[in-house]
Amino acid sequence: MANVTFSSPRMKKDITVYAVAGDTQTLLAVARKNEIPVEFECENGECGSCLLEVTVLSDKTPHGVALTEKEKTVLRFAGKITKEQIEQAETSDIPPPWRLACQFVVRNEDILVKF
Repeated sequence: MANVTFSSPRMKKDITVYAVAGDTQTLLAVARKNEIPVEFECENGECGSCLLEVTVLSDKTPHGVALTEKEKTVLRFAGKITKEQIEQAETSDIPPPWRLACQFVVRNEDILVKF
């Protein structure tokens, strides 16, 4: 199980929910299931409306952070990720801070999600 804490000025307080690791649910699916008001439009990684900041809350090495090609393109176009950050994610599993909720698959690690 992973603890996912959502934080936003749009909410009265931070909300922590549990996500089943290995379930391959996206962060957007977890948010929708728990009625967290994450913005989204296309749900397939092309519009960038579900952009959010993800911080791993563990001292452990983060799990694989597979960025989809769509996510790389949208994040680069939005100026939220650099070529170097993409390379670090692919070669060293160092996650970039900005992700798309519809593309980010929840792993077995506690995270803080700001939007």
